[in-house]
Amino acid sequence: MIDYPDNDYLEVRWYDGSSVLTTETFSQRQAVIADVVEQCGRSGMLVDTLQLVMDPGEIDDDWRDANVTPRFNAAGVRKLALLVPAAVPLVGAAPMHQGPAEYPTAFFASRTDARSWLES
Repeated sequence: MIDYPDNDYLEVRWYDGSSVLTTETFSQRQAVIADVVEQCGRSGMLVDTLQLVMDPGEIDDDWRDANVTPRFNAAGVRKLALLVPAAVPLVGAAPMHQGPAEYPTAFFASRTDARSWLES
């Protein structure tokens, strides 16, 4: 995780070591991220998933919606930018609220575009 206090956002980078993550270990890491978000109090988050190579079937969206998203809401997150491969269909789509999130999520293929959106 990288804190950009002058730009009011926190960056989370996933790496290829994520290939060994299970539902349990991924959820544990998400809880740690939520701890840091609460401590930093940044209004924006940039999540770099370009090297996230874990089995997507191991991601428990319901657990995240119940245990992480409410903490992001309470911490004051106002925007979440996801850096994803250019082939992801949601790249360029209008920002949207996902699940119980009180903040919009937008998908970007460019770090520059993601940062620009977060800083606007």
